[in-house]
This record gives sequence, structure tokens and C-alpha cells, in this order.
Amino acid sequence: MRASKPHPDLAPAAYQGLLQIYRYTRACGLEPGLLHLVELRASQLNGCIYCMDMHATEALQDGEAPRRLHILPGWREANLFTSRERAALAWTEALTELTRHQVSDELYEATRKHFSEQELADLTYAITLINAWNRLGVAFQPDLPLDKTKEPA
Repeated sequence: MRASKPHPDLAPAAYQGLLQIYRYTRACGLEPGLLHLVELRASQLNGCIYCMDMHATEALQDGEAPRRLHILPGWREANLFTSRERAALAWTEALTELTRHQVSDELYEATRKHFSEQELADLTYAITLINAWNRLGVAFQPDLPLDKTKEPA
């Protein structure tokens, strides 16, 4: 860990604010599996190892197929994702990589074919939140939880 204290201890009010948004996104009605895919894909794009590990582990615990997680970076070429998941992943990539992707009217309309206006707002908050967590993870580099099944490398 880079800081002498974990970031939640250094800025507890900010951390609690993020937790409030997290609780909201978990209760808003979006499918947990969809949220796992979105969180993992954004974490991959942002290079947040801690979040990649956490979201892949949570997805597997919730019954996600390992095969889908293994090929998530190639979701466009794979036929293993639903049209709703594809729309969410395209929206995730556009919002995560704002300098590379445009959040065009066409993308908005394509995404709206799969999400109500409320769901799209909720999805956007979930994507915004994971991007915030990713930036904290990249900045402060918390240690990964120890895998008790293997010796550390």
C-alpha cells in the first residue's frame, strides 16, 4: 500500500459517500450479473488489479461462467453475451474511455433499446462509481487479498 493509512481512513466522509452510491446501485434493480460484467470490464480498461480481482471473484461466487469472464475483453467478437449485456458493455467502454470513444446520440439510442430511462441512469451511476473506485485502486494500490490456495509468487 502506498499511503501510511488506507484511503477510507484518510477521507472517511468521501468513502462513505461512495458506499452510499454503491448501496443504491445494488438496490436499483439492475441484474447483479450485469453489474459484475460492467464493473470487471471498466476495471480491465482502467488497469485496476485490485478491482479486477474483486469483481471476477464476486462474479464467480454469484454463479457467472468462468468462460465468459475469460473472454470479456473480446465481448464484441463472442456470442456468449446477451444483447442487453452488449449494450451495457458498449456504454461502459464509452464512459470509461471518454477520450477514445464518443458518447454519441447513436450509442445512446442503441443503449436505450435495452434499458429504460431509469435503468440507463442507474447503469451510468454504476459505471461512474466503478471508475471512481478504479482510480482509488490505481492511485493507492491496495494489496490483493491473499489466495490461501497457493503460495505467493
